[in-house]
Amino acid sequence: MSSNPTHGSSPDHPVYVVGAGPGGLATAAVLGSRGVRAVVVERSDDVAASWRGHYDRLRLHTTRRWSSLPGLPIPRSAGRWVRRDDFVRYLEDYAEYHQLDLATGVEVSRIDRAAGADAAGPAPAGSGDWLLQANGGRVLRASAVVVATGYNHTPLMPDWPGRDEYTGELLHSSHYRAAEPFAGRDVLVVGAGNSGAEIAADLAAGGAARVRLSVRTVPHILRRSTLGWPSQASAVLCRRLPVGLVDRLARPLERSLPDLTSFGLPRPDTGLYSRVRQGSIPLLDTGRTGLVRAVRRRRVEPVAAVASFDGAKVLLSDGEAIGPDAVIAATGYRRGLEPLVGHLGVLDGRGGPLVHGRETHPAAEGLYFTGYANPISGALRELALDAPRIARAITRRRSTAAGRR
Repeated sequence: MSSNPTHGSSPDHPVYVVGAGPGGLATAAVLGSRGVRAVVVERSDDVAASWRGHYDRLRLHTTRRWSSLPGLPIPRSAGRWVRRDDFVRYLEDYAEYHQLDLATGVEVSRIDRAAGADAAGPAPAGSGDWLLQANGGRVLRASAVVVATGYNHTPLMPDWPGRDEYTGELLHSSHYRAAEPFAGRDVLVVGAGNSGAEIAADLAAGGAARVRLSVRTVPHILRRSTLGWPSQASAVLCRRLPVGLVDRLARPLERSLPDLTSFGLPRPDTGLYSRVRQGSIPLLDTGRTGLVRAVRRRRVEPVAAVASFDGAKVLLSDGEAIGPDAVIAATGYRRGLEPLVGHLGVLDGRGGPLVHGRETHPAAEGLYFTGYANPISGALRELALDAPRIARAITRRRSTAAGRR
């Protein structure tokens, strides 16, 4: 399965896929099925590097059916809500099943157009339109490039005043694995997204003496599943409906959960889908092991946003000062694309690609991005849909170029 990436010139340069997560593997598999040679380059030692680093209790919030990639379903034995380890195993099997050309230990640092490549249109089929600078002084030449380094690439730790002088333990959620090291300790989790909520609930169940959850923006909360109907199914059905209509349809679903206002977690006064369009995905509660139950049992205490640190103290935006033993920052990630492609003019002000999926930017024909959206209908489902679209666009481009020869 592993290979050495090609150097220099070749009569037919491959498509290079940067990143061996689900998006990169799916796109490479579909390209292979269409007779296009694709080489997946991955900086770590194996596929699914970011998934291996997630916390132990992680289960997908998307169903097995809508989390499978093209050409190989996740086995039924993994259950409806797939565990982290089972999903990693599935990605390993996926690469093996499709006999993907995978080069591990190859870190691409920069992508450039090759000298003479015309941004206005495709070059002859198989020509090296793109140059990838990689570790070890390697220069890889590609006919097209698919960037799939992942939505959760670079941990984002806010630059809180006094952070560096904090005398307790401070870590990003990407370094959290399980509750055992925090047993008997006072822990503050910062960030009320799905990761923060699950980590807080995990700590409460795992023996932490006290767990507080710092909330800057009150999340919309939905049940992951209601009477067997997954919330993802509703999201798929509603995704293309008008925003205001979906906001109204979501209100009864949100209000079917207990009101946590008296516990310090009021209902949002914004529409659910309006917030999604701004990049904020609802918190999906898992029931017995979820945040709502933990808050109602006062095992997790919502508190105000973090304002600053002062020695052993954390100062909150409402003026309260608390002294946790440890702070876990579930504060998200950056895409980390600037060193790779920032010089090409293809990124927006937040560091995400201006276009993704089958579309390419006019200034960068043949450069594709997958996995940089966080849709309400599920990121894995969108990756699976993107893969054949990108493959079709690449093969069409190659056919057009071949016809011009």
